[in-house]
Amino acid sequence: MSNPIDLDPFARFRAVTRARIGLGRAGDSLPIRAVLDFQLAHARARDAVHGRVDFSAMAERIGATQSVIRLKSRATDRSTYLARPDLGRRVDPTALAGIEKGEWDVAFVIADGLSAAAVEAHAETVLSACLRRMGDLRIAPIALGEQARVAFGDEVGEAFGARIIVVLIGERPGLSVPDSLGAYLTFDPKVGRRDSERNCLSNIHADGLTHEMAADKIAWLTRQALRLGLTGVDLKEDMAGTEALPAST
Repeated sequence: MSNPIDLDPFARFRAVTRARIGLGRAGDSLPIRAVLDFQLAHARARDAVHGRVDFSAMAERIGATQSVIRLKSRATDRSTYLARPDLGRRVDPTALAGIEKGEWDVAFVIADGLSAAAVEAHAETVLSACLRRMGDLRIAPIALGEQARVAFGDEVGEAFGARIIVVLIGERPGLSVPDSLGAYLTFDPKVGRRDSERNCLSNIHADGLTHEMAADKIAWLTRQALRLGLTGVDLKEDMAGTEALPAST
């Protein structure tokens, strides 16, 4: 009896990766299964980008244990958000009035970003796991940001007066994972911060970084950022070591 691997030499590689390799051919085209799988993946990615997070239900669930504030960006709708990334980076001025400045160590923002599916599937669980690890820190009310991008958190953190902002956001979906969540940490958040001043954790999803692993990393980075007074390229991520060191050392 023939070995399937002998008949399909790419089978062993497809077993350990989501990459579309060795798909075969049917005449001068792809086999119908490969075509249908691609179309399904593309549809899921589009749905993730154009979907909407039910922030009302989320606010109710989180509000059972934490203070919550609803915010919107300056992008008035999804079409504008996708066409004008700059508007998604700033908070609607009318919403800023609802933020009270305080002596907060950490502020969290849950932002829809480019994957509503990721936020719905993972954001609340990751947030809860983070809060369990940060019980000794002063946590600002949880901000829910609609039509928001990563830099949206800079203005929110500045308004709160928080020492560090953690943005949990839906990442741009790919054709293999449409529901990947990202986490971005920025020390001393303020409008105009550069991406190089942030630490990023990506690929939080069922087949990537688990919720608990992500929370471990976020909590560790948060504490080291508060201790050293920095994030971004100046902060090494080395959880195996006893303490983080500035990248310049």
